Amino acid sequence: MTRVLVVAKAPVPGRVKTRLAVDIGDEAAAEVAAASLLDTLAACSDAVGPARCHLAVAGDLDDAVHGERVRRMAAGWRVTPQVGAGFAERLVHAHGEGPGPVVQVGMDTPQLTPALLLDVVTCLESHPGVLGPAEDGGWWVLGLRDPAAAAALGRVEMSTPTTYDDTRAALAGVGVPVALAAVLRDVDTLADAEAVAAQAPDSRFAHTWREVRR
Repeated sequence: MTRVLVVAKAPVPGRVKTRLAVDIGDEAAAEVAAASLLDTLAACSDAVGPARCHLAVAGDLDDAVHGERVRRMAAGWRVTPQVGAGFAERLVHAHGEGPGPVVQVGMDTPQLTPALLLDVVTCLESHPGVLGPAEDGGWWVLGLRDPAAAAALGRVEMSTPTTYDDTRAALAGVGVPVALAAVLRDVDTLADAEAVAAQAPDSRFAHTWREVRR
């Protein structure tokens, strides 16, 4: 049975959305990050149910903006701390924390819908891997029928304009060709936030974005 994995940072001011914080400040950026994470958790729960969801979190939710809301949204989920020195290492570890097929997302695509997630789940039935490109050259979703294949991520530099291509090549190198999922836009900058809020105007993210931009 496919599980859904969210790899995210606790929305602590000064630790999340640092590029966005340059324009709107640390506190506002953390508010936006919290809303994005809440939207993501809701979409995952709606797609497969909380019992099949896992949140691997970096940082302490006790120090986070809306940390208690995040805990309530993740009720019924498996919640664990991230383990590893770098982001790629933490991804590999999180994938390996459970058996069976896994669909992994981050917290930077609040426009995510249950339907998009379920499309990836369905695609894994006929493909060993699924990868969804982000507009900035990274990726927003990775589905693996065998979570052990995530070890290939340890050789990929994350957050670069070639991360998607490098990830695809690394997986192909271990015998895991990937099917293509939808292209989404990550929220990293002011322009990204404006575009995604317009795309998903009824989301928590969009409501929070409008508040912090007043």
